[in-house]
Amino acid sequence: MDRSLYIAMNGAKQTLLAQSANANNMANTQTVGFKSDLEQFRAMPAFGPGYPSRVYAMTERPGSDLSSGGIQTTGRDLDIAINGEGWLAVQAQDGSEAYTRAGELRITPQRLLENGAGRKLVGETGLPITIPPAQKIEIGRDGTISIIPEGSNATTMVLIDRIKLANPGNGNLEKREDGLMHRKQTGGPPVQADANINLMQGALEGSNVNAMSAMVEMIELARSFELQTKVMKNVDDNAGLSAKLMQMA
Repeated sequence: MDRSLYIAMNGAKQTLLAQSANANNMANTQTVGFKSDLEQFRAMPAFGPGYPSRVYAMTERPGSDLSSGGIQTTGRDLDIAINGEGWLAVQAQDGSEAYTRAGELRITPQRLLENGAGRKLVGETGLPITIPPAQKIEIGRDGTISIIPEGSNATTMVLIDRIKLANPGNGNLEKREDGLMHRKQTGGPPVQADANINLMQGALEGSNVNAMSAMVEMIELARSFELQTKVMKNVDDNAGLSAKLMQMA
């Protein structure tokens, strides 16, 4: 196989991979607390017999964009958004602690507090938070949850738990396939709650995906894929012409 054909095929494949990551970002422009995935191309020399004069493209996912999304006021008692840095601690599928900024909360039939993705919020004891039947729920800036129990006087406010707010440092986190942020190094001591993190009740943090930028990138990737396919066609045409010349000879 001609090396240029291999390189063009590889470029087309890597472009499709990048397009998949970009499409996932675009699909989550309206997802609460979503952090966009980054992708980049790297030029890699093709080593082999002779000098490495050919270079192929390799796409890689260097990480996620952890910048904050826009804050939207909803007025709903169970909507919370972190004001500034920090994360909500939730329970991952394997029972470990993970982190998210998605604060559209709800109460399950088992009275557990979870977010819209179905992840149970963790209290400062490290256990999922249980909400007793209540007339009203208030979540303080520091994550404390207070309720007016059903059947109680409207002035009877009971403190039941406190949402664990943590800041392990963005450099120590990585986004995994479950969409949650996990610590890169596992097995260490648990992350301590950070009292300096503030919550806003009645508000949600939106996705940090810039829809216009993602659309422009999608067009650029489509053009790149088209270019790679043209190169493959030209290589195929040249191979056909060379075969005809050999037959004439």
